[in-house]
Amino acid sequence: MVKDQTRNMTTYRTEHDLLGERQVPAEALHGIHTERALESFPLTRRTVHPLLIRAYGAVKLACARTNRELGRWNDHTFAAIEQACGEMMEGMLDEHVKVDALQGGAGTSTNMNVNEVLANRALRILGRQPGDYDVLSPTDDLNRHQSTNDTYPTALKVAAITQLRALEREVTALLEAFQVKEKAFADVVKIGRTQLQDAVLTTLGREMSAYAEAFTRDRWRIYKCEERLRVVNLGGTAIGTGLGAPREFIFRAVEHLRNLTHFGLARAENLVEATQNADVFVEVSGILKALASNLLKVSSDLRLLSSGPDAGFGEIRLPLRQSGSSIMPGKVNPVIPEAVSQVAIIVMANDQAIAQAASMGNLELNAFMPLIAEALLSSLEMLANACAIFRKHCVEGIEANPDRCRRDVEHATASLTALIEQIGYEAATEIARTASTEGKTVRQIVLDRGLLTPEAFDELISPERVTQLGSTDRGKTP
Repeated sequence: MVKDQTRNMTTYRTEHDLLGERQVPAEALHGIHTERALESFPLTRRTVHPLLIRAYGAVKLACARTNRELGRWNDHTFAAIEQACGEMMEGMLDEHVKVDALQGGAGTSTNMNVNEVLANRALRILGRQPGDYDVLSPTDDLNRHQSTNDTYPTALKVAAITQLRALEREVTALLEAFQVKEKAFADVVKIGRTQLQDAVLTTLGREMSAYAEAFTRDRWRIYKCEERLRVVNLGGTAIGTGLGAPREFIFRAVEHLRNLTHFGLARAENLVEATQNADVFVEVSGILKALASNLLKVSSDLRLLSSGPDAGFGEIRLPLRQSGSSIMPGKVNPVIPEAVSQVAIIVMANDQAIAQAASMGNLELNAFMPLIAEALLSSLEMLANACAIFRKHCVEGIEANPDRCRRDVEHATASLTALIEQIGYEAATEIARTASTEGKTVRQIVLDRGLLTPEAFDELISPERVTQLGSTDRGKTP
């Protein structure tokens, strides 16, 4: 039983644990374990990711249903537990999971915070007061046949799969937006560049198609990630041996979780291995890093292509989002690609943190799961948000500047590569020299020398010719 005390007009209840007693606000859904964690880990000042909390609700409900089948609780008590777990799954109890995202103990503080909240919420549903643990206990009931070491990684995998599916939808929408621009800009011939120097002719549509294809690979990688995460160690308890859990619980709990989430979850064949190792999270993070690298590269390209607009490349126009300077009138910056780039950089840093944390596991357990969880779920969420704003606020509104592209094509010596088969390399080299010394366009010199007709010149630099796969001229047989 607990006793109420009043201090500074706030009513408290007294709870006890291995280390002694501690006062907890009487109406709070959390308990003594959470209070100690709040004192011990004021690190990030960010609470556990909401998706992890909601996934934990699903894990606890799956375990509760299994324990009910094994004869624990009467119908009335189980209904209260089931309702509390359902509320956590729906996000209704997020605010009560207060522990810091980073914590020692392999996630024990998160697990106990969840247990306390679910027990006390169920007690309220039963018409009892929070802290009446002789009726319903965070450890003996909500943590029955479980450990942090199997519930935390399992909840993390459920949360990650949930966010992976959201990310896949956003990446799909982004690649489709680039495919739309590929068709819209198919006829805009422009200078292709290698090492930031003029190279050969291409089209703006072809550039957009390359971006779409890169994100298509990312979408497929993300889709396949779920296979890496669907194997869970629920039922393994402390180190994967299932100590303290009946065999029936170990075999049934994952089945209940699979039915709750509608994910293709499966119990690991080697629960000891699945409890020790966190390399699957490293693998998934690597896939996220690949997406981040593509986002950073494409964002950088769009900044270059839109630079200027008067003294830069100026080949495309990005949607205007906000004023760019407090001192330079008329300046508008590419703020969306810049924001997306920053997300990409953070995701790459998170990948390094995940790899280090996973490799620092010792013997039967990895104590650094909270860091892996925070970094992985943060990366997933940021990438989904970044893809969404990139598409909505940037890619969908990109406009071509065909006049600028045409002018550059006519002036740049890069267009000579398209003429070599007709005029020869030596003549092309001479024209390049003349263009640079006399300030004339390539087109003007070619036409003045009668090397090509205007129609022939335009045909050689047409979208169809500059994007065809190889030459259709087989050459002469020696």
